[in-house]
Amino acid sequence: MRVSITLERLATRIHRELAHIVNEVLGDNKSFGYINIVEVKLTKDLSYATIYYTLLTEDKELIDLAQNTLSKKVVEIRTDLAKKIKDIRKIPDLIFKYDEAIAYGNRIEDIIRSFHKEK
Repeated sequence: MRVSITLERLATRIHRELAHIVNEVLGDNKSFGYINIVEVKLTKDLSYATIYYTLLTEDKELIDLAQNTLSKKVVEIRTDLAKKIKDIRKIPDLIFKYDEAIAYGNRIEDIIRSFHKEK
């Protein structure tokens, strides 16, 4: 199944804008650090955008704090996104999800390193 080019372009554009907006909205008072937007996936009808993000920490409490903060600020983030992207009729609802792929990769790398140290 092929995703339309306009859907890909819009996802890329949302990704680019959210990279700036999310950290501006949350400001400097966030204790979990910088939020890195990894990927944006749009539904075909453009009603939802799932935003995958990572943090520079693997601390579960800080990850939960970041998720709760993003959930509380989702309306403000969506409003700022609407101000930046004016050429679509409706801005999709935003769903933030922590991307565990990097943490998973780091755990595998640690296991491999410890295996090599034992040899």
